[in-house]
Amino acid sequence: MTNDTAVFDAMRPDRERAEREWAGQMGTRNAIKRDGLEIDAASLAFCPHEWINSDGDVDLELVRKFPLMLAL
Repeated sequence: MTNDTAVFDAMRPDRERAEREWAGQMGTRNAIKRDGLEIDAASLAFCPHEWINSDGDVDLELVRKFPLMLAL
């Protein structure tokens, strides 16, 4: 498996604290935008395309199981 897919952390704005917080998902640029979330550009990483589900989200269980397979 090669790390051939760019993925990002999805961020949710917290208007009360004027900050952003992690939305609990990683995904492709299109998937994050589709869900109405913001992309954390600094979190750019690459993972195997096999880790991306049909919605464009990363399977976080695989990231936890094989953390060294995620290329930052």
